[in-house]
Amino acid sequence: MGFVSHKYNQYFCKVETFIAILSLLLGVVGIVGSIAPGLPGPPLSWVGLLLIYIWGGGTDGAGNEMSLTFLLIWLAVTIVITIIDYVVPAYFTKLTGGSKAGGWGAIIGLFAGLIVPPVGMIVGSLLGAFIAELVVAQKDTATSIKSALGAFLGFLFGTGAKLVAAGLMLFYIFVYAF
Repeated sequence: MGFVSHKYNQYFCKVETFIAILSLLLGVVGIVGSIAPGLPGPPLSWVGLLLIYIWGGGTDGAGNEMSLTFLLIWLAVTIVITIIDYVVPAYFTKLTGGSKAGGWGAIIGLFAGLIVPPVGMIVGSLLGAFIAELVVAQKDTATSIKSALGAFLGFLFGTGAKLVAAGLMLFYIFVYAF
């Protein structure tokens, strides 16, 4: 019977190690995804936290297990950050005097810029807002530049928020997994 128990413990030790490493990788990819297009940064980091919670083996330095409340708070943060990342560039464009066309131009330019990340995203967002303001909204060059800069600031804000959230989740993955 001792042999079966030993085999059982060896198996779960290997699975715990695998879950910890997978969670850590998800946290790192979450950081990368906060900058690189096509990877949902904070959601991947949150999945890393979820794996640790589901497995139930994660404890912090004081021996406390991750709580459901903690996990749900990070889910809410992840959802809010993900929404903000899509809305903020258009909002900042509008805040700096841009029109709805400029906001849409920033979003379209951002997606067009996915061809050459991250520079293409930045330039695409700026050019998209500028061209939309100039051509569609028929605003002067100075106003178009101002709203393009607003779109760029929105991009920086959204990316910064994602990096902070994904970075904190990576920290907690490390705390609870190792």
